Amino acid sequence: MGLFTKWQRWPLWRRVLVGLVGGVLMGVLWPNATPWIAFAGDLFVRLIRMLVVPVVFVSIVSGVTALADPRSLGAVGGRTLLIFAATTACAVAIGMALGLTIHPGAGAAIGSAQAHVLGEPKPLYDQLMGIVPVNIVDALLKGDMLAIIFFAMTFGFSIVLAGEEGQPLARLFQSAASVLFRLVGLVMELTPYGVFALIANAVAQNGVAVFANIGLLALCTVLGVIAQIVLVHMPMIALLAKRSIPQFFRDALDALIVAFSTASSAATLPIALRIALEDMKIPRGVASTVLPIGASIGKDGTAMYVGLLSVFAIQSLGVVPDPAMLGIVFVTGALAAFGTAPIPSASLFMLAAVMASVGISPAQTALVIGFVLPFDRLLDMTRTVASASANLTVTASVARLQRGEAPEQ
Repeated sequence: MGLFTKWQRWPLWRRVLVGLVGGVLMGVLWPNATPWIAFAGDLFVRLIRMLVVPVVFVSIVSGVTALADPRSLGAVGGRTLLIFAATTACAVAIGMALGLTIHPGAGAAIGSAQAHVLGEPKPLYDQLMGIVPVNIVDALLKGDMLAIIFFAMTFGFSIVLAGEEGQPLARLFQSAASVLFRLVGLVMELTPYGVFALIANAVAQNGVAVFANIGLLALCTVLGVIAQIVLVHMPMIALLAKRSIPQFFRDALDALIVAFSTASSAATLPIALRIALEDMKIPRGVASTVLPIGASIGKDGTAMYVGLLSVFAIQSLGVVPDPAMLGIVFVTGALAAFGTAPIPSASLFMLAAVMASVGISPAQTALVIGFVLPFDRLLDMTRTVASASANLTVTASVARLQRGEAPEQ
């Protein structure tokens, strides 16, 4: 077996770690040579930029069409969507609040990124009207993320409402999503080399102190997950679902462990369904509707992280956000989180949607992604716990609202 074959058989996270360590060593020991490998980092950044628009559009449409049965847009589905929208909005706000309080991105040197000077802000009316695209093809070409997200969500809901006639198109987008995620996987295979070049360049220019910001980002992620569960999920469990909080989390423990170990909401769905039916005694009709919807759009952990990472990126690029910018980040982050694929690290690609909406270039956003990506696996595992908790919390809450009386414990 050749050396390259052995290398490729290593798990990706291990190869990324090797690239990270190699980049640090090169940046420290041979900084003058880093320009020679800069092309690898530039290529990696361009590949990420290539994926952003199709990932955002196809992910959101396929996520919405995963509702599949138009009946899921009835009473159960309507309540589910409204509650998930509320928890998602709270999660984005918590992530942004932590970022603005702890300042994890302040002073970070993200590769060759420079302080970003924004142009004159658009009036609020123009910003709101711009959400509805006049020409969706033009919006796709320009990467107008607010317009793309709006069209993708309305298009996806229209496919669902079309019923059987819309199913061929729904299957097409589900298939396109599968193919696109394979393409994302191929690009991720280049991550060790891109990380090696980007980290070597960052360390050569700024020293190892650059990693202090990653530690603050990790701290904010843990605090955000705890805050979302304590401040949002627990009150819902007690007041809306009318359940015992300790008993709820004892029942949910297996799902939370699977969520942490796999970093995937989709992988957590089977165990969550078993817990809902057997341990929480939730009616099958509710559980089988709410949990699949939640696997597609119930991304509290992702929403919190998108809000946090957006603030991190803004701070690392030297931008001082005003209230209007923060408002756009909040709205775009919540919408983007709804369309994030239930696979590890998918939220990093949604960051570009949020950053583009406030005028930050895809190239600079890609540098942030390349900087954070080597550390994202553990952060992703952590934030997926909040998403799994949200899914079961909303399921129990919808069951209580449907039944009209507290379930027996």
